[in-house]
Amino acid sequence: MIRQGVSLGLSAALTRATAGALRAKAPGGRERWERKNYAGRTVELYAGPASALAVAVGAGRVSPAAGVAVAVAGICGAYDDIAGADDARRGFRAHLRALWDGEVTSGAVKLFGISAAGLVAGAFLKERPLDKLLAGVVIAGAAHFVNLVDVRPGRAAAAVLALGAPGLFRAGAGAGAGIAATAMGAAAAVLPDDLGERAMIGDTGAHALGAALGAAAVAGWGSPRSSGAESGGGRVGLVAHAAAVVAAAVYGDKVSETVRVLGGT
Repeated sequence: MIRQGVSLGLSAALTRATAGALRAKAPGGRERWERKNYAGRTVELYAGPASALAVAVGAGRVSPAAGVAVAVAGICGAYDDIAGADDARRGFRAHLRALWDGEVTSGAVKLFGISAAGLVAGAFLKERPLDKLLAGVVIAGAAHFVNLVDVRPGRAAAAVLALGAPGLFRAGAGAGAGIAATAMGAAAAVLPDDLGERAMIGDTGAHALGAALGAAAVAGWGSPRSSGAESGGGRVGLVAHAAAVVAAAVYGDKVSETVRVLGGT
């Protein structure tokens, strides 16, 4: 637990320090770093890239493959935050419908980019073909789910704290505990400003934090590049997590679309 506590603290400190540095410099002008939230209040976006950077660095210290997946998720989220800022469409189905009609939206780029990163990370984290696929689903699915529940202040960060906590205490979690602690540290750092409607993490932070949660789950079930009975039933855990994130993402997609219709973010 001492090691997890250190990881949590370092992630929180790096998130706060990076957000402060971005706020002081405001690259591209302060207007680029401001958005209107669901209530029409002006909020800052510094917390998004700050938390994404902190989690990518922290996860990368534990597992380079996980760090890369988190970084790609954050980059794809940042692209959508910028290119899709004026796009009112939300959820998988809206972007897939647009793709079917021949329009490549920033949301579609994000969907396929994060999914590809998850599959690549899963290929490095697990050995058997089925486990690689399941690991990719867990990482990408968790990234998309956390973003989909980010419909009100603090929802995404609070979800990361709640879902990451069990990984800190599960026996034999190993690398998964370290990655979970990193995600929780960044989430804890941004939560007060997020709840206070002074900042939002955007797609950048939500996707990065979610990918870290998924990577923590994958790394926590069995030793790296192993699965099955000799690793404590790793495949059973992967199947359960994959089913959970897919179901949660589908439900979150419906919630996101409902909130959009009712006038949410």
